[in-house]
Amino acid sequence: MKLSDNTILITGGASGIGLAFANLLHDNNKIIVCGRDKARLEKLKNRLPEIATYQCDLANEADLSRFADTVLANHPSLNMLINNAGIQYNYLFTEEQPHAGFVTEEVRVNLLAPIQLTERLLPNLMRQDDAAVVNITSALAIAPKKCAAVYSATKSAMRSFTQALRYQLEGSHVAVFELVPPLVDTDMTTGRGDGKITPQALASEALKAIASDKHDVLIGKTKILYLLYRLLPSAAYRLLKNS
Repeated sequence: MKLSDNTILITGGASGIGLAFANLLHDNNKIIVCGRDKARLEKLKNRLPEIATYQCDLANEADLSRFADTVLANHPSLNMLINNAGIQYNYLFTEEQPHAGFVTEEVRVNLLAPIQLTERLLPNLMRQDDAAVVNITSALAIAPKKCAAVYSATKSAMRSFTQALRYQLEGSHVAVFELVPPLVDTDMTTGRGDGKITPQALASEALKAIASDKHDVLIGKTKILYLLYRLLPSAAYRLLKNS
């Protein structure tokens, strides 16, 4: 897919991976960013005023619906959706405390929101000559982490949804990409693990793959992990269990 003259929506685009995509793409494309954090959105808008920014809580279905209406009304040329927004909490169900709030938020942000937003925007994408949906999953989609059961489950579900959507859009002008990052140095991963790559390195490699129409995009160590999973699944599970 060409990476110029597009209108691109990036969820969670005011920080981390989403911001890296916005930084790399804004020169040659129209960029739309949504996020929860008003201060971060304002900071991005001040630095790059040509980017359209919207405050939206994707975990709130009514907020998401209003946002989708706004995008369709204000940006009819939209032809790329990057479902980047995500959240991970580390907790054990064996702990004697409630986790309902964490569970609900992770499921809504990581799974329901990208599915619902894709559904709302897909008719517009299908009217374009060249369009794409980019879903960001995780290595934990195939080998879960012990203390991130719900996050791992949502990413596994997104992986399945991405493949099924690709089937449904065969023969259309809408390409469907799955981006599988390794551990990335973002606010979400603060204090977790080592050997992280930067959001900029991730976004740069991902965009090269998208430009080459490589629909399954494995970044960094995930290439080794997926090979290990194919050859010896139990080893992949052990590797990520306590990661």
